[in-house]
Amino acid sequence: MPGPERRAVARAFARAAAGYAAADFLHQEIRTRLLERLDLVSLRPDTILDLGAGPPRETSGLHARYPDTTLLAVDLVPAMLGAAATPWHRLGADAARLPLPDGCVDLVVAGMLLHWCEEPAAVLAEIRRVLRFPGLLLVSTLGPDTLQELRAAWAAVDRHSHTLGFPDMHDLGDALVGAGFAEPVVDRHVVTVTYREVGDLARDLRGVGAADLSHERRRTLTGPRHWSAMASAFARQRRGDGRVPVTMEIVCAHAWATPSHRDAAGEIAVPLDRLRRRS
Repeated sequence: MPGPERRAVARAFARAAAGYAAADFLHQEIRTRLLERLDLVSLRPDTILDLGAGPPRETSGLHARYPDTTLLAVDLVPAMLGAAATPWHRLGADAARLPLPDGCVDLVVAGMLLHWCEEPAAVLAEIRRVLRFPGLLLVSTLGPDTLQELRAAWAAVDRHSHTLGFPDMHDLGDALVGAGFAEPVVDRHVVTVTYREVGDLARDLRGVGAADLSHERRRTLTGPRHWSAMASAFARQRRGDGRVPVTMEIVCAHAWATPSHRDAAGEIAVPLDRLRRRS
């Protein structure tokens, strides 16, 4: 299934760019957990691509870990990358059409990117194209349990989605293998954020550009009656402390680029004797 509309995503994040860092309440924690995977592998990258990088503080963790490495931060919305000077290179570009040569980077970090991509498979294929063997990909995204409480509240009102669709962790593993990666390690964890009112949740989501930007989304404005009914359904999920727990399912993965070729049918063939474990 296609992901959200690219132009709609660009507009949403362009609006959110100025206040994104101040509004972000979750991505920094996810980024920290993702980069911790680098403690488990032996890797000395010469060139790193931070794809869907966002504000400079997101990339700063990579720079601190590899201060002498050539580092390129790429985002669909250049304003997300900040205006102040940084010790790394910055580029505004579409993750599915990178203006980079084949096999030019050793490590790609794609944090919280895939669920915003109109063509996730094309993005993974593009990452594999620019990643030289035996390079490493780190990726994080949201899983299908994310915002289930908000979806349940809207389901009491209408049949529109109101949130993005998110991939299952097993689907992500399959997609990585299909794109030409090997030895994918995928796991999930759940972060619970609590709210007193759905308006507080909506404000947090708007602050980081999050909205239902899918092709099937409702195109008309939500009327006050619909919003009030949804807010009441959301409030009925309150716990004893008066707050509603909201689920964020985080899916993280890493996988290695493999030496590979495509046969006449377009299928990827990977020589098994050239795959090896890394520690």
